[in-house]
Amino acid sequence: MRLHFRYHQRMAADVTSLPSVDQVLNLESMAQMLDGRDRTYVVTHIRKAIEQLRNQLLAGEGPRSHLSSVDACEDDRTALMTLIVSTVEAALVAGESASLRRVINATGVILHTGLGRAPLAAAALEAIQATAAQYCNLELDLESGLRGSRVSHVEALLAGLSGAEAVAVANNNAGAVMLMLNTLARDREVVVSRGQLVEIGGSFRIPDIIGASGARIREVGTTNRTHRSDYERAIGPQTALILAVHPSNYEVRGFTAEVALEELVDVARTAQLPLAFDLGAGALLGLERWGLPHEPVVSDCLQLGVDVVSFSADKILGGPQAGIIAGGRELISRMAANPMMRALRCDKLIIAALEATLRLFQLDPEALRSALPALRMMTEPVDIIETRAAALLRALDEEVRLALGASVRATSARIGSGSLPVEELPSFALACKPEVGTVEAIARDLRQLSQPVVGRISHDQLILDMRTVRDDEVSAMVSALSSVAGAYRSPGGGS
Repeated sequence: MRLHFRYHQRMAADVTSLPSVDQVLNLESMAQMLDGRDRTYVVTHIRKAIEQLRNQLLAGEGPRSHLSSVDACEDDRTALMTLIVSTVEAALVAGESASLRRVINATGVILHTGLGRAPLAAAALEAIQATAAQYCNLELDLESGLRGSRVSHVEALLAGLSGAEAVAVANNNAGAVMLMLNTLARDREVVVSRGQLVEIGGSFRIPDIIGASGARIREVGTTNRTHRSDYERAIGPQTALILAVHPSNYEVRGFTAEVALEELVDVARTAQLPLAFDLGAGALLGLERWGLPHEPVVSDCLQLGVDVVSFSADKILGGPQAGIIAGGRELISRMAANPMMRALRCDKLIIAALEATLRLFQLDPEALRSALPALRMMTEPVDIIETRAAALLRALDEEVRLALGASVRATSARIGSGSLPVEELPSFALACKPEVGTVEAIARDLRQLSQPVVGRISHDQLILDMRTVRDDEVSAMVSALSSVAGAYRSPGGGS
């Protein structure tokens, strides 16, 4: 944190006026800060504060101060000491506040990567708490007393839902793809269409993953058109694998052509090569049963003859972050034996949450929809969302509504994280456009609250989309909006 000062003409401090660490420690005001805290931890912050102030003095940026108490100081050292103590105190308070904390997602993006993707079901939360608080049989076969496999807790569930012979579980889908490529194609070629060389959020690029895995990429076709013959001509003695990638975060339209999955299966079978499919979002059930657009289903891909399919657990599946590989037993066994697997494996909390989430898929469609928060948001009727938005507006005091220029408006939400990228879900939002200040300032102020609220800016309005806001979060949003409204009240616009 940078020290900020206001110019004070009575002082002419320089670096020689800076106190030592011991001088700061011996101050009476430091006694309370040291009480109950590790001394080395406090000393580290004192050193940082002194060093920052030294750098500013050397740069000619001091002495200045925003503290009235400093203005009254008689000498430079006392003034600088006061600044250092206040800086250390602020750093200690900030360091004791959780950096990772709950936010209210009012962006309208259900699977928002920046906000942690799918919120977990209650059953998954209970499983995490039970597993975290005690020891568990993560890698112990309770019947034999011998060492077991952590994947065994989810393998039968995943096999039953996907139709796979075996599964492997990594810490995310990027890790799953890396493990798959490293095991099956290290030092050899992977054939992939140029139209599927996708980049997903966070600079996850298929060409980079292929290179990092130790495999060599062999691109075929063009960005918009790839044919069966392109694959067939590319296959040679160095080919180890054909890779198909679901373009989950974009859609190419117009003059396009791609090889259907069943035809690609035939190409792989003819060449006696394995076919791997990076499915990305990874639906375990057809979304059409809930009125959502089609998304490829894992079991359908395996039934067509794909050898291994990788997908995320924290997207449409609605579970914790994990990457799942489902497929034939022989190929999965090779991946499980890869030394890279140990670096990519999930811990007990992820396994517990994943198992609990997968068990929910044994429920009927309506019960599953109710149990999975992400699926519930995707399928919630728009009239309920409109009612929630109207309730939020009514709960705001009139002067808050006027200050923020708040109104209810129809909008569109998205599933997010590369799932159904061009599909929009009808929604309603509280739109804010103040007469004083900017929508960017409101958005910033809401993000910086102790209970942050995150929205999106569109057409010079702050959109607080209610599809991703729960009923029990409305009162917190009322408090948040009321707390920031004062800065956007026009002069003479009310008391």
